[in-house]
Amino acid sequence: MDHWKRWSAIDARPIIAIPSPDDDKYSRGVLGVIAGSPEYPGAAILTTSAALQTGLGLLRYIGPPEVNGLVLASNPEIVLGAGRVGAWIIGPGISAENISLLQARDIEAAMSEGYAICLDAGALTYVDKVSSPTIITPHYRELEALFIRKGIATTYEEIRTKPKYWATLAASKFGVTVLLKGNVSVVASMENQIELPASTPWLATAGTGDVLAGIIGTLMATNSESIVNQRIDLTSIAATGSFIHQRAAEFAILKGPIKATDVIDNISRAITDILT
Repeated sequence: MDHWKRWSAIDARPIIAIPSPDDDKYSRGVLGVIAGSPEYPGAAILTTSAALQTGLGLLRYIGPPEVNGLVLASNPEIVLGAGRVGAWIIGPGISAENISLLQARDIEAAMSEGYAICLDAGALTYVDKVSSPTIITPHYRELEALFIRKGIATTYEEIRTKPKYWATLAASKFGVTVLLKGNVSVVASMENQIELPASTPWLATAGTGDVLAGIIGTLMATNSESIVNQRIDLTSIAATGSFIHQRAAEFAILKGPIKATDVIDNISRAITDILT
């Protein structure tokens, strides 16, 4: 298969859940987030803030004690600790080399629940252990490392030159949906292949990947029943998350150079633009 669909606002609209008068915070989507570390506490704040800004009913955060207070101070509506969720984000701000025993236990417990998962950053090494519907969000160097761990020789440059080939191979080898991040991001699964429009180079700045993970997590949580019933596939979720991320960045750069929080501040505007 080598048919790459070009994603657009028309494709993204059905993936954005619009609340009805009968919805409550649980039916609107509940997302669990395992993110952040003493070394990278900001990643947890960026991921959770982006998730909430994308239109979530409730967010549960699990992280190190040093990070809990910072996350709650940034968004007091967040609930700390485990509980009922519809999807998980695991990994932003976590180093694969420094995962604590407590964090490893929390990650494995989340993965055992069977809900849709977005694996990012340090949690990408868990890709061989997932059994539920999963999106992974590597950039070129992270995908290179995953392939080397699996005994497949490649380089950053090879992946950068042929992202469609390597994303498709990764989807086949790992059995997950792959969002390979780049100036032109691509999404691949065993069934579908999607190419995103080129993004602004201003997105190449620290923290924007954490923002993207948060957006994708909310889309998974708000579509959790449709994912279970296979009415919506994860390639559409990943592509729509990337599309919202790119559109928010385009609005942000209207005022000049951007940082990750500027993208978050424009998520609502991006979603409104896509829906209209």
